[in-house]
Amino acid sequence: MKRLWPIMVFAAISAAFIGPGTVTTAAVAGATFRFELMWALVFSTVACFVLQEASARLTVASGMSLGQAMRQRFGKTVPLAVVGAVVLGCVAYEAGNILGAVAGAALGVPLSPTVLTLATGALALALLWSGGPIRVARLLGGVVALMGVGFAICAVAMDPPMTEVVRGCLVPGLPADSAHLVLGLVGTTVVPYNLFLGSSLAKAHTLKEVRLGLGIAIPLGGAISLAILVVGTAVEGPFSYQALAAALTAKLGSVAAVLFAFGLFCAGLSSAVTAPLAAALSVKSVARYPERWEASAWPYRRVWLFTLAVGLLFGVTGIKPIPVIILAQGLNGVLLPLVAVFLLIATNDRKLMGHNALNGPLANALIGLSCLVALVLGVSGLVRAGSSALGIEQRLSQSGVLAIAAGLALLIGWPVVKQIRARR
Repeated sequence: MKRLWPIMVFAAISAAFIGPGTVTTAAVAGATFRFELMWALVFSTVACFVLQEASARLTVASGMSLGQAMRQRFGKTVPLAVVGAVVLGCVAYEAGNILGAVAGAALGVPLSPTVLTLATGALALALLWSGGPIRVARLLGGVVALMGVGFAICAVAMDPPMTEVVRGCLVPGLPADSAHLVLGLVGTTVVPYNLFLGSSLAKAHTLKEVRLGLGIAIPLGGAISLAILVVGTAVEGPFSYQALAAALTAKLGSVAAVLFAFGLFCAGLSSAVTAPLAAALSVKSVARYPERWEASAWPYRRVWLFTLAVGLLFGVTGIKPIPVIILAQGLNGVLLPLVAVFLLIATNDRKLMGHNALNGPLANALIGLSCLVALVLGVSGLVRAGSSALGIEQRLSQSGVLAIAAGLALLIGWPVVKQIRARR
């Protein structure tokens, strides 16, 4: 039983990235392209593990959280700006998390959206108030397990053709008009605030425990995402939660629709808990006096209460914070490569990591590839935003945007290589 604790703690990472956004993106990918984009989820799961392991290993080796390490390297301005953007993202996405849970509950519970929203908020509040981050993370491990069971049963009952599933997982392909979904699948799995969350959770564990926990929890999360994509193949025509529930009912009976509704509710609830938790832990990681930020202290509680309250307010009023979400998406698109590149440099710094925890050739290759993809994600988002502002968006194909992003990413990557050589 003792060996299960780190697994349950790091299941919070899976709980964080499998939210309504992941459910929607993966299900749409399945509904539109069937099994052809499964490789993107496999890759993003590997990239998620690589970056989370690097963040946690930095904390175990140096004794500093990710935010503290960034503060030591850059002073207080850059880390505060990064954490501020992380918190903004958590606040912006919290409304979607709560409304996603409500959408799942509404498929099976005949109550008004307002009542379901308040009930979801109250449940998230109870989980966050129940104890420190480790206790909350362990509780979320149970939620992830229930969510996984719901989606897995639906996916298995679909009896997908295993030849197509294996090919989709192992053979990369980019069908026409699929680039935005590929970027979405990676972007909803590898998210910046999870790196701060995982780093904070790693402080109480050894490197062996961290690797054990991440090595089981993240692949489990990836498997759940793949199951969601398989479930999405049931839809024919325009995608919606109601359309998917109806398709599952027609193919497998009403029980499958109930299981999907339950899985969607768990996905929304788990993310509605982890977003405020990550916001509080991120602020704590750059606080001048982190000892004043214990789980029961009001500075810590104020951050997660604010995040939850704003999401609940948007959920109850029905107002969609579209401008804030767009801003948060843009900031997170910039943050992910920034934090990923910092991790690559930091885990090659002998002064920080010592000799035993320093990156080896394989770790550098995997983290470097993850950084390159993160840079492509971030730069492609900026290219699309810039082309839209200039009115030339229609002239750029998706492959053209990716080509520009890859070229700029390689230009940015060369100074990083020089930094690594100087620090080893």
